[in-house]
Amino acid sequence: MIFARRHLPRRRFAGAASCAAPALFVLALLIPPGAGKLCAQEPAAAVAAPEPAILARLAPRSLLLDAVERGSLWVAVGERGHILTSNDRGATWKQSPVPTRVMLTAVWMHDERLGWAVGHDETILRTKDGGAIWESVYSAPDAERPLLDVWFRDAENGFAIGAYGAFLVTTDGGTTWNEHPISADDFHLNAISAAADGTLFIAAEAGHLYRSDDRGATWKALPAPYDGSFFGCLPLSDGSVLAFGLRGELFRSADHGDSWTKITSGTEATLMAGLELGGGRVVIAGLAGALLTSDDLGRSFRSAPQSDRKGNVALLGDASRLILFGEGGARLLETPK
Repeated sequence: MIFARRHLPRRRFAGAASCAAPALFVLALLIPPGAGKLCAQEPAAAVAAPEPAILARLAPRSLLLDAVERGSLWVAVGERGHILTSNDRGATWKQSPVPTRVMLTAVWMHDERLGWAVGHDETILRTKDGGAIWESVYSAPDAERPLLDVWFRDAENGFAIGAYGAFLVTTDGGTTWNEHPISADDFHLNAISAAADGTLFIAAEAGHLYRSDDRGATWKALPAPYDGSFFGCLPLSDGSVLAFGLRGELFRSADHGDSWTKITSGTEATLMAGLELGGGRVVIAGLAGALLTSDDLGRSFRSAPQSDRKGNVALLGDASRLILFGEGGARLLETPK
């Protein structure tokens, strides 16, 4: 996940020694020691049945790694199997019963009822009632690959992606999942996003970006504007796309990723999430309190770092206020001007 892995042993992360502490925070969140060991040296011990998440009063302040908005429903996921829902735009949160305590890294809602969450142990959960109840539909702890993102085209067809090239496909709403590698390499696939015209993008490690022009049936490797990891792509309403990652690296493409222009970010913090607010406004958040704002659809940014220096890895909100998700849970912030 940290710079080019080249052909290092699967238990190591290339470039870790040369990276700043905030990037190591990302490793701690997403891929624990030992992840990716696909061949056991000894017979595997019996795997205990998953324990349900503990309902905790302070769950809204725990580490949260992703959030999604559908209509009046907001859903956030994070450590220890925590899933939270809000029906008042993040003013209050309610924790849902969840059948696992693994770290959950991403969530996707098709509408205000149907959705999926993914996480460590290749865990995939599904809700059919707006997040009140979750069921486990897939898990592969022996593979030791965390899933890092999930995206659905409609109620039936979706993808779950993750470490070491994990790419799972479902065509029946998540009841069954099949492996469908998009590359002969095993680079971590960190995030998947969709443009308004249906074009899909995947942000991956070691300078890798992928694009699909046919709803995910095939994928094309895009030219790399740098050799470090990307943690997100943000397609914008004018057809352009932003890609961001380690050390404040930020790039913009006006041709769906065929070429890239470097954008000055004003920070060396790792950038993790982006949100278009309308009216040309874009916000990007990251570790160490990094927060960038743009008024020209990402052609230029100014830095508005947060004094608490907490890492933020997901965003929801509008032109008047933001909800930041990460260290410290869900936190309200007036949108920087």
